[in-house]
Amino acid sequence: MPASFDVIVCGSLHLDIVVQSPSLPRIDETVVGSAWRQVCGGKGGNQAVQAARAGAKTAMISRVGKDGFADTLMQNLKSSNVNTDAISIDPVAGTGMSVAILKDDGDYGAVIVSGSNLKIDPASLSTEWQKLGGANVLVLQNEVPHLVNVAVALAAKADGATVVFNAAPVREVGQDLLSLVDVLIVNRVEAEDMSGVAVHNRQSAIAALPALRKLAKSIVITLGAEGLVVRDAGQTVEIAAQAVKVVSTHGAGDCFVGTLAQQLSQSAGLVEACRAANRRAAEFVSGQ
Repeated sequence: MPASFDVIVCGSLHLDIVVQSPSLPRIDETVVGSAWRQVCGGKGGNQAVQAARAGAKTAMISRVGKDGFADTLMQNLKSSNVNTDAISIDPVAGTGMSVAILKDDGDYGAVIVSGSNLKIDPASLSTEWQKLGGANVLVLQNEVPHLVNVAVALAAKADGATVVFNAAPVREVGQDLLSLVDVLIVNRVEAEDMSGVAVHNRQSAIAALPALRKLAKSIVITLGAEGLVVRDAGQTVEIAAQAVKVVSTHGAGDCFVGTLAQQLSQSAGLVEACRAANRRAAEFVSGQ
C-alpha cells in the first residue's frame, strides 16, 4: 500500500524569540538591541514547514504544552499545510522555546529550552506512524530524546521508508539509531565532533568522510559559504555554495534538510537532491 505522506518529520517544536543585536554579549555585558520578534521554530518544525513548502505532503510527530506558544506553533504548521494529527499535548510541561540573538552581519547564537519536546512517548510512535499511514521519507534531528528517534526509525524502516538524520545539535548518538539511518546530514561542527577530524572547508570535510562512513550509508556535510560535500554510492561529490547576499543564516540548515527530504521523497538521487536543496538554501539566506 502506498504511503500516505511524502515526508514525516519527528522532532522538536520551539517558539523562538529572536533579538536583533550588533554583537553577542560577553559575560556580564548588556548589549542594546534594535528589534525583536517571535518565530515559529524547532528544527523539526522548521524542516517540516520547508518540506511542505517544497511541495511534499508532510506530517509532523511532536509534543507541545497546553499554552499560547503551542497555539502559535500549531497554527503555523497548519497554515503551511503540515498535518498535525500526531502532535500530542502535554498537560504539565511547557511548549519548547528558544532565545536567538541575530547579529547585524547575519550570524546568530541561540539557547533552547526543550520543555514538552522531552516528553514525547517512544512507546506511542509505532502506533502514531501507522495511524498517519507512513511516508516515503522520515526526518529526524537531535532536539528530542534518543529513544524517540530510535522508536520512530524502527517503524519507518519496517515500512521501507528512507531515514534521514540531521545530527543537530551535536550529542553522542548510539549505534541503535545509526544502524537505521540511510542519510546522515551534519554541519562542520557536527562532522568534526563525530569524526574527530577538524572540518573547516570542503577539503577537510572530505578528510572526515572515512570516519563518518562508518556511521551511515550516505553522508552530507554542509559548510555554509563553503558549500557541501556528499558521499553516496561509493562516490564523493563537492558542491559549491551559490553566491548570494546574506540577509540571515537563521534556519538555513533546516531549509536545506526539508528541501532535501522533499526531493528524496520524489525518488531523486542524493546528489541531485543536494543540488536542489543547496539552491533553495541560497535563496532562503538571501531573504527569498
